[in-house]
Amino acid sequence: MIPVLLAMFALALGAPFLFSRLGRSAFFILAAAPAAGFAWLLVQLPQVLAADQGAPNGRPGAPPSVVIPWIPSLQLELAFRLDALAAVLCILILGVGALVLFYCARYFKSDDPDVGAFGAQLLAFAASMFGLVTADDLILMFIFWELTTILSYLLIGYARQRLSARRSALQALIVTTFGGLAMLVGLVMLGEAAGTYRISEILAGAQALAGRGALVDIAIALVLVGAITKSALVPFHFWLPGAMAAPTPVSAYLHAAAMVKAGVFLVARFAPGFGETTFWYPVIFVLGMATMLLGGWRALRQFDLKLVLAYGTVSQLGFLTMVVGLGGPDGAVAGLGLLLAHGFFKATLFLVVGIIDHQSGTRDLRVLSGVGATSPALFAVALVAAGSMAGVPPLLGFVAKESVLEAFAHRAEDGPAGTLLLGGIVLGSILTFAYSARFVWGAFALKHGEPQTPFKRVRISFLLAPALLAVASVLFGLWPAPLDAAIQPYARLFPDGAATPHLALWHGFNLPLLLSMVTIGAGVALYLLRRPFERLQGRLPAVREAEVLYRSLIGVLDDVAVWITGRTQRGSLSFYLFVILATAVATPLAALILFDAPLPSDFRIAESPAQVVAAVVILGGILAALRSDKRFMAVLMVGITGYGMAVIYALHGAPDLALTQMLVETIVLVAFVLALRSLPARLWNSSGSRHRLLRAGLGIAFGGIMAVIAMSAMASRNAAPISLAYPELAYDEGGGANAVNVLLVDIRAWDTLGEITVLAIAATGIASLIFIRGRGDRRRRADDVEDGSVDRGQEPLNAGGRESAARLLAARFADVPRDPWLVAGRTLAPERRSIIFEVITRLLFHTIILLSIYLLVAGHNLPGGGFAGGLMAGIALAVRYLAGGRFELAEASPVSAGALLGVGLAIVSLTAAAPLLFGGAVLESYILEFWLPVFGDVKFVTSTVFDIGVYIIVVGLVLDVLRSLGSEIDERSETESPVEEHPGSDALVPPAVEGAQP
Repeated sequence: MIPVLLAMFALALGAPFLFSRLGRSAFFILAAAPAAGFAWLLVQLPQVLAADQGAPNGRPGAPPSVVIPWIPSLQLELAFRLDALAAVLCILILGVGALVLFYCARYFKSDDPDVGAFGAQLLAFAASMFGLVTADDLILMFIFWELTTILSYLLIGYARQRLSARRSALQALIVTTFGGLAMLVGLVMLGEAAGTYRISEILAGAQALAGRGALVDIAIALVLVGAITKSALVPFHFWLPGAMAAPTPVSAYLHAAAMVKAGVFLVARFAPGFGETTFWYPVIFVLGMATMLLGGWRALRQFDLKLVLAYGTVSQLGFLTMVVGLGGPDGAVAGLGLLLAHGFFKATLFLVVGIIDHQSGTRDLRVLSGVGATSPALFAVALVAAGSMAGVPPLLGFVAKESVLEAFAHRAEDGPAGTLLLGGIVLGSILTFAYSARFVWGAFALKHGEPQTPFKRVRISFLLAPALLAVASVLFGLWPAPLDAAIQPYARLFPDGAATPHLALWHGFNLPLLLSMVTIGAGVALYLLRRPFERLQGRLPAVREAEVLYRSLIGVLDDVAVWITGRTQRGSLSFYLFVILATAVATPLAALILFDAPLPSDFRIAESPAQVVAAVVILGGILAALRSDKRFMAVLMVGITGYGMAVIYALHGAPDLALTQMLVETIVLVAFVLALRSLPARLWNSSGSRHRLLRAGLGIAFGGIMAVIAMSAMASRNAAPISLAYPELAYDEGGGANAVNVLLVDIRAWDTLGEITVLAIAATGIASLIFIRGRGDRRRRADDVEDGSVDRGQEPLNAGGRESAARLLAARFADVPRDPWLVAGRTLAPERRSIIFEVITRLLFHTIILLSIYLLVAGHNLPGGGFAGGLMAGIALAVRYLAGGRFELAEASPVSAGALLGVGLAIVSLTAAAPLLFGGAVLESYILEFWLPVFGDVKFVTSTVFDIGVYIIVVGLVLDVLRSLGSEIDERSETESPVEEHPGSDALVPPAVEGAQP
């Protein structure tokens, strides 16, 4: 099973390449995959038929199965099982799927857009359906269920340039996803109640589960919600006719043979064990009967051949759901027989409609005329399929419907409810015969007063797929024994009845035969009286369509969403922050009060005078930031609070945390200062006086509640902290003396992997906000720039005598005929250069880089690590940029920031996966001890390689920030409007923001 599944998915992935080389003929290759799977199915059938269908996997005589452990702790397995029910569905999924893909090679034109993607999606859908029916795990089945939902959305919306296709695809997605989520809840409830998620084991123990009462009843009811939405039963039937916006091959496969059968399959899968639960019969019989009658009634009002079949499919799905949900051996045989018959004749008819539309350009039965005379072969194929749908002997549809009538005739003996069901079945069958005749007449008859429709000759290769399906309807109608043999093992899952039912063409003169004759006679009469019947339908009061109700509901949701969005998404950062902080205060406070959380009986304000000094500095920074009227000063004061926290960490004996905090604060300060160049210098806040007290109160409350939570958490401890074992664990298992670094790159490396991935995404987000194309890596180098041309002509701030002297000195410094202190420093205008800064940068840059490498290498045993080392290297790049400008940054870091991020992630990922090659676990580290000349004995831990990847990612992040907030803004300021001095400010601002209001 798994090779078949993987082969179809793999071929689906390569489909676009095949179509780029072979055009539409690539459909022939795609059709080979399900065809090979169908051949494999035929080989497996003898073993399936001989197996005990009720035996769980692993029991003697159980059907063929494969089980691969996936996530054992969550009871998730890749469990597949080919029992009789799955085999019957696979006949349609693989057999009809191969024919539909073959048909597509002549349906589509060579120049149709996105045909490669369409082929890939259709084959992937076939693979997903195969996985769905063979899955023996509830969660695995749900995964394939949702894959079919997503792929059907893509296939229905193939013609995405049409609004109707997009709307129909979204409608189908919303309805079936709603049902799928409800079904997931039911599956989880059922799995937890059973203690296993293995479907075969759950069904084997269904009698014991029945004693759980309401829990199992509700679980099965939720599963049925998924079934009725997928199989388009009332009130969710409206999505299926809308899905006819898809290409006809999609309708022939998804909506006749595959997707909509998933709901019927689900009912059939759980019927042997849970057919007696409380909600089973009310849901299935009431909704099934309503769907059957409503679909048949609506089919007689349609003029589009595809819609006639669509509403006919809705009717047949209600019919199928009732039959497979009936239970008992007779219901099982009749249900699966009808399921196969419906797949054969309805797929045939949809493919016929595709040919008619393709060859004539219309599907309107009022316009089509004389097609039967023009294409007698096509007419014969359609007549056979329509006759099977109508239940005309000796076709397979008649054989299956006879079994259905016999099953419901037995139920009619039990009382009025059974008689009512049988009457509804007969009435629905009469409607089925009538719309089948309407289809044949509308598609092929020569209409009085209508000219004969121009119709191109149908090629044999185009007609082959529907012709083979029509032959199957005839062959298995005359000789139903092979299908009956495939169905019987499933029927034996039900308690034995008085007699074992079988599919057969002739059962003698009995009530089912009489009802069939009544159905055919009444159907002929209804067809002959179609004109008066149409007038009767027109005179009846219109009932509000379910689709109108759906759109009204969606409209209400849209209005509510707009109302909520308009009142919450105001574009005010202060409002958003207020909501976040207020929620962060109210929620924990409510939990502390309601659950009577403990608080410490005693606590200390500080452990040393140095901590008090650091706290005073932090408070001073906070107050200064609040009173500052300039952005730059406010940022500096906030930075002081960060450095104060680094001191607190250091005083508490956390050098790694203190070092990282200090480096992060420095990089953030640089980024803030670079970003401030695009903002006005002063902080204007016209509403500050009104909300100042409220904001202050909220800020104090947030800080206070966080402190209380921390104290409560410490007071709630009733076991020894796990951190006590970290030093020993880090040294013995991680091979390092620095528990903090070993924790990051070994013990909790999964967390670090997620965090650095977020860093890479954040860097990409920053770059995408600033750059229009690329990451700004392909810039001019210093050699391409004229000396002193950058920022030329812009007056320095407060230009005076001393500034003019400094500018003259810088000009002379630039003219010295020797290597410059900085490579690109000469590109800056003399008045923009700082000699002292350049000299200090030249002296310190390499030292800082070496220090960053030292922090990287020594971090496993001493304070440091890849993160701290990367930040230190980023500071070196920032200093180089601040001293020499954007061209200096380009010279200092010629490598792309994106390349650094990619290389870092690649190193981390390879380090994580490499242990698998040696039989280890993901992210497992190894300690290597060896001797090297000069160095002597060396102890190397492979998690250091992981740390190197972290180092490179952090350097890439800082480089992205410098190039986006630094170099890019520099370049734009030079090419856009000139910069003027803002009166009374300490920064340069563009004229456009002068005098601006917040």
